Amino acid sequence: MSEKTSPPDTDFQIRCPKLGHQITFSYCQTENQGIPCAKAIGCWSPYFQAEDFFRAELSPEEWQQAFEQSVKPKMLSLAELIAQAQKTSTK
Repeated sequence: MSEKTSPPDTDFQIRCPKLGHQITFSYCQTENQGIPCAKAIGCWSPYFQAEDFFRAELSPEEWQQAFEQSVKPKMLSLAELIAQAQKTSTK
């Protein structure tokens, strides 16, 4: 594991296992409705001390919401996003 304690530069990208394309750390910080992606620690730990970073940046409630809740199955998340888009488009 890397000893670097701060996130990589804003132009550094890695492949996102959820999206299937390159993303920056800033995307992962707010991907989940303003809180970090549940996978952010695992994805970014090879590049810097991601867990330490998030523990310092997040309140206990935000940490729990981001990393300690069970992750929804992908199909359920997709169905919710479709329903949300349909509601938005009918307004």
